Amino acid sequence: MTSSIPPLGLLLDVDGPIASPVTRTIAIASIVDDLVTLANLGLPIAFNTGRSDAFVRDEVLKPLLAAGLTTSARVYGVCEKGAVWFGGTLDTFSGVHVDESVAVPSAVVTELRALTGEEFGDTMFFDETKRSMVSVEQRTDVSSETYLAEQKRFDSRAQQILDRHGLDGFRVDPTIIATDIESVELGKALGARRALELMGASGEIPRLWRTIGDSRSDYAMADYLHENGYEVAHVDVYPSDGVPERPYRVITEGDAIHDEAGARFLSHWVRELA
Repeated sequence: MTSSIPPLGLLLDVDGPIASPVTRTIAIASIVDDLVTLANLGLPIAFNTGRSDAFVRDEVLKPLLAAGLTTSARVYGVCEKGAVWFGGTLDTFSGVHVDESVAVPSAVVTELRALTGEEFGDTMFFDETKRSMVSVEQRTDVSSETYLAEQKRFDSRAQQILDRHGLDGFRVDPTIIATDIESVELGKALGARRALELMGASGEIPRLWRTIGDSRSDYAMADYLHENGYEVAHVDVYPSDGVPERPYRVITEGDAIHDEAGARFLSHWVRELA
């Protein structure tokens, strides 16, 4: 374990603040460069996301490695809202861990996959990379308006499947680009707890934190840190959905939203620390 306490820790949602909700990739080059700079300075960085570990590996970690991320950098992935996790450093990587107790039953997964392909394939696709939850995502060649209209119908059908199987412990959770079918135990607070556990096993945990996200559920990251005695502020990159009152500071990046706001936030901390 390292002996010095890092000046800052970062808990980052992926879709929105890091990856473009349009391209589903990191579209702003400075985001990659600044994440590498901060990680190589020793800041622990956890991506706390509903995305799969495969998505984080291919769309986030590979670009960071190509840009010079060191194998001793403390980078973590907490995926599927806390059901799947990995990290430490690349030097000490011990594989991907899955909490099977919160997985959607296989029979329900099969029904949801069939429903997607048979009735909704023109507007959405079934994410085959998920290990615990089910995610059905907007196709990138379909407009948001067209997708959102069909999403409501899909969500209703998905809930009917859960009800038929008597799965009270699972929910249908829509976002602007996808619907997740998941255990009610999952969420960004669980992801934050997983991230701190990973960080504590590989080095010192900072006292100062920034969390960043584009949905109201992302505030749960900062809620968890605040409740556990850390100094935290939350960066909201889509405040037009409404900024709730919180006992900690909420930061917005002027008129910038999504990954443009994420880029401004990261550049600020590079200037502060580098």
